[in-house]
Amino acid sequence: MADTILEVEHLKKVFTANKKSFTAVDDVSFKLERGECLGIVGESGSGKSTIAKMITHLLDVTEGKITLLGKDITHVKGKELRDTYKEIQMVFQMPMESFDPRRTLGDGIGESLRNQGISRTETRKKVEELLALCGLPAEYADRYPHQVSGGQCQRAAIARALAVDPALLICDEATSALDVTVQKQILELLIDLKKKRKLSFLLICHDLALVQAFCEHVLVLYHGKVVEMGTPDEIINYPKTDYTKVLVDSVL
Repeated sequence: MADTILEVEHLKKVFTANKKSFTAVDDVSFKLERGECLGIVGESGSGKSTIAKMITHLLDVTEGKITLLGKDITHVKGKELRDTYKEIQMVFQMPMESFDPRRTLGDGIGESLRNQGISRTETRKKVEELLALCGLPAEYADRYPHQVSGGQCQRAAIARALAVDPALLICDEATSALDVTVQKQILELLIDLKKKRKLSFLLICHDLALVQAFCEHVLVLYHGKVVEMGTPDEIINYPKTDYTKVLVDSVL
């Protein structure tokens, strides 16, 4: 039986400024099962990151419902929201910006563990295990963000996201700021983690080749609306809309 991690129903986001309204996300629905990856693709401004920010409560929902592990999290606050962050973690496009430059990578990775009351010794041990899992030597715990490359910093960011053992990892253009060789290495790491930890992924991306290598399902967004949904092979080989055909042609 399928084990649904995340269900999004009729999600809508309207921004209002200077008495004008703009609908960034319009009636988006999808499900994500345990151990699966759903890719959300579309050009810049299509609403991809807005969806991720609503799921992670970085933005309020205008309309719709978000269910995580069977629980409605659409409007949770306080302790309930903190509990939600134990199940959902996000990896951003610019890893350097997500770490405090005055603190070591080990400090950043171990912060959520220390907040749970885990001792410094135990936290350090766990940080080193997480670094190893993400392909970095233990001594990287003592390095600062500016002392490592973009790819190494993104590995550390993934290690930090895994510290709370989440059910769902949202990657928002997590490889797009890296060069092609490093992109491939990070993708291989994510594929490995998916197998080892039965993690579910939401991959926010504009690169269909990346989606084809990693995702079971793809959702194509255009001006905030879902214009197509299917497997990567269906979307790439048999696109139904002109917009999807343009997206496919741009990478092939």
